[in-house]
Amino acid sequence: MDDDGYFTLVCDSVPYRVVLADPGTRTMDVLKEIRRLTGLSLWHGKLLIGQLPATILEDQPEDTARAAASALRDVGAVAHAVEQDD
Repeated sequence: MDDDGYFTLVCDSVPYRVVLADPGTRTMDVLKEIRRLTGLSLWHGKLLIGQLPATILEDQPEDTARAAASALRDVGAVAHAVEQDD
């Protein structure tokens, strides 16, 4: 069989990002959760909250992004896991 050297790469996982739309009324709890998820300082987390909508995480597997968004929602935020459109 003659092979021309080209192949198609199939990627099963589409990268997701976690977007914070609104921190809600429990801002300090949301800041602590952002810190836990990202390792950012509380100060950097506060900067993110001031620039809504803010991307908290990028290039994440779907299950990780959905878990992070759920953790943010559990502390009162409005957050979504969204497919990245690179």
